[in-house]
Amino acid sequence: MKITFLGATKTVTGSNFLVEALNKKFLVDCGMFQGREEIEKENYKDFPYNPADIDFMLLTHAHIDHSGRIPKLYKDGFKGPIFAHKATCDLCGIMLPDSGHIQEMESGWKNKKRQRKGLNPIEPLYTAQDAIDCLEIFTPVKYDEIIEIDQNIHVRFNDAGHMLGSSIIELWVKENEKETKAVFTGDLGNNDIPLLGKPTMMENADFLVMESTYGSRLHNRNDEKAELFLDVVSDTLDNNGTVIIPSFAVGRTQEILYEINKLKENRKDEKFVREYKTLMKAPVYVDSPLAISATQIFENNMELFDEETKSRISMGDNPLEFPGLKFAQTADESKALNENPDPSIIISASGMCEVGRIKHHLKHHLWDPKSTVLFVGYQAPGTLGYSIVNGAKTVKIFGEEINVNARVEYIEGYSGHADQEGLMNFIYSFIKKPKHIFLVHGEEESQNVLKDKILAETGINVLIPDWGETYNLDNEVELINKLEGKPSTNLRQEVLARLEQIKREMLDMENYVKQDVEDNKLKEQDIFRINEKIKDLEKQILNVVEG
Repeated sequence: MKITFLGATKTVTGSNFLVEALNKKFLVDCGMFQGREEIEKENYKDFPYNPADIDFMLLTHAHIDHSGRIPKLYKDGFKGPIFAHKATCDLCGIMLPDSGHIQEMESGWKNKKRQRKGLNPIEPLYTAQDAIDCLEIFTPVKYDEIIEIDQNIHVRFNDAGHMLGSSIIELWVKENEKETKAVFTGDLGNNDIPLLGKPTMMENADFLVMESTYGSRLHNRNDEKAELFLDVVSDTLDNNGTVIIPSFAVGRTQEILYEINKLKENRKDEKFVREYKTLMKAPVYVDSPLAISATQIFENNMELFDEETKSRISMGDNPLEFPGLKFAQTADESKALNENPDPSIIISASGMCEVGRIKHHLKHHLWDPKSTVLFVGYQAPGTLGYSIVNGAKTVKIFGEEINVNARVEYIEGYSGHADQEGLMNFIYSFIKKPKHIFLVHGEEESQNVLKDKILAETGINVLIPDWGETYNLDNEVELINKLEGKPSTNLRQEVLARLEQIKREMLDMENYVKQDVEDNKLKEQDIFRINEKIKDLEKQILNVVEG
């Protein structure tokens, strides 16, 4: 058996692994590269294999960084079955057409700019119809069932606890009378994610391909994040501000709704009761058509919820509903939220602030010191969310420079990914330890820290594969091939690209400032404001140099 790593290598996007065994070729995941423009260009490149030659695919879950290039794969010739949990199939049924719609909208916007420059138009990566067409090859499966691909290849999907339908995949391949077992974790969930069960622990494996998003960090525990959430929200509402929560439409939105509904049970002290009453007085808007549809799918798959949630449901308490919850279905309803002066909470996609209605809400509230932008999920380098979380003073939204005056908070405990402790516990759970572990889906720093910890505490061999590397899995792991053309997705390249971007922006700033300063009509207080901003910029540059 051979595995070629073609995505999520030393980065957290674009999951795509090619497995070859018994004259068959099949994929585990086919995700989209997400982040800055240079990274997203990788999505348009030809696949490093012929899609028509792929026999089948195993899909770990519906998140776009794992499923987002499936319509392109289908359009380019792949017609084999895609095996995925039923809930994953349901979610892909709304997420992939939505992604196709975004591709069409973005290419249309880019083509307007290209037309003005006399350039030829570009095609979208795929259309909403392409996404709808590819759904015909999805084959739903259940957890815990062993599926026979043929007499020598078997797979089993297990609950990964990351999102609805997310799966850890066990793969058995029998070659030359010898059976080899590989386990692909997909994305592993926290043990305390609301609604969902814990990740399934594995008994044995020969080889483990494991995510490492938070391999160097520990999360806040559940009680801490609930308290932090309530403190931030109540402070903002007391200040007559709006709380903007950029949230992934599928999974994180539903978890936050559950947490809001459940907060009343945590404590009864005076401070908590006052903050909870403040929260309950404010309307909570879910402003994302995709999130609204996903919430319905969650309600249709309640048998996948954890035991505590099932118990609440049996007593008539729907964990995704509560007084004050409102859904903004139309674009007009979404626009009206930003014209409403009353304090409120707006949960809107996308979670990294790259596309969707969230950008409009940020444009209307980022400048307002009374408001708060509350992040509850991972922000990939190069995204708008990453810039805001990491202290940007201004950001550009729809071509307009927006000052970041709002309070910015990040509650990491809401992450759908296991932290270092959760990842290590997954490894400890193996009765028969894997011979070798491949770390994927993580930035290099997280991966290196986790690799050292695994080696020190278990002695298991660990590899951090690079893009395009092919390994033969036998008694020993052997690197047998390496493709050229590695995507520019690692953090070091991110830093260099940002330096180049800063150079260009400094030239722009110089031109703008000179124009302002030479304008005799400009008031002294405006000159003073510009001078203070330049002094602040000088301090930030010195901090980088001295650090």
